[in-house]
Amino acid sequence: MNILITGGAGFLGQQLIRALLDRGSLDAGAGAQPIGQIVCFDQVEGAIVDSRVRNVAGSIADPATTSALVGPGIQAIVHLAAVVSGTAEADFELGMRVNLDGTRHLLEACRLAGHRPRLLFSSSIAVFGGDLPPVVTDETTPTPQGSYGIQKLIGELLVQDYHRKGFIDGRAVRVPTVVVRPGTPNGAASGFASGIIREPLAGLPAVLPVDPATEMWVASPRAVVRMFLRAIELPETAWGWHRCVNLPGLVASMNEELAALRRVGGAAATALVRQEPDPRVIALVRTWAARFETRRALAMGFTADASFDDIVQAYVEDNPAAIRPPA
Repeated sequence: MNILITGGAGFLGQQLIRALLDRGSLDAGAGAQPIGQIVCFDQVEGAIVDSRVRNVAGSIADPATTSALVGPGIQAIVHLAAVVSGTAEADFELGMRVNLDGTRHLLEACRLAGHRPRLLFSSSIAVFGGDLPPVVTDETTPTPQGSYGIQKLIGELLVQDYHRKGFIDGRAVRVPTVVVRPGTPNGAASGFASGIIREPLAGLPAVLPVDPATEMWVASPRAVVRMFLRAIELPETAWGWHRCVNLPGLVASMNEELAALRRVGGAAATALVRQEPDPRVIALVRTWAARFETRRALAMGFTADASFDDIVQAYVEDNPAAIRPPA
């Protein structure tokens, strides 16, 4: 079993690769098969050193590079490569080049390869925005209000059509806001939801740019990786005609996040968070959906985190070197 993971050097890509290596096998439609090679493709080489991992650096926006990745030996693809929301909004050309053109280049490489690989596209709940019902359901029409969400929705539709034409075994998942993201802050507009946990637990100050009552639909990296694996291994028939699903998550307000931070890091940690409204972030976040009913995903066997406290505890367990007492 040979697997291609685009965006593989990112934190989710690296966690997914580790999970695959720990499992040792994957079922991509022909029964569980031992993993022969994982191609980790990104702008920079991934950090995982393993005889089963081949790190390749390049641009997903370059069609020649992308075409060379999808050889006949690649049976499964997880497409994570993307410019995040805040960056896609600030740099329109970059977002279109990576999120839209890069996805199309990858799908074209699959079509030309001719062996119909199984492809999982990582979409986002950012495809929902604007005037939404109180709870988004499986029947809610996507109405993105930002460049990132629009680019992700177009990607979903392309996956749907390339599957319909028989070029791929396509499936797509709309991922909740991933909290807590390890490492340094990125350009995601939702980054503060991780920052107000990650930075204080590292003994560093953090900024909350939105009202503390703001709610978000969130999931931990552990839960997302688990659901990625589920999405890859589900039989093609389990998806039916609609190849995209809203993943389960939790509704968490920033007040609830801060309460969880206090329970783990104490008052000294929460004291490191200061409120500093940012109109640009507020305007974008206000367009996002915060409450979902994910009956279809639950029926397909996808599962969310049990609580936000569990999310924080998982971050502490997975990133012990990043935890520092406040100075």
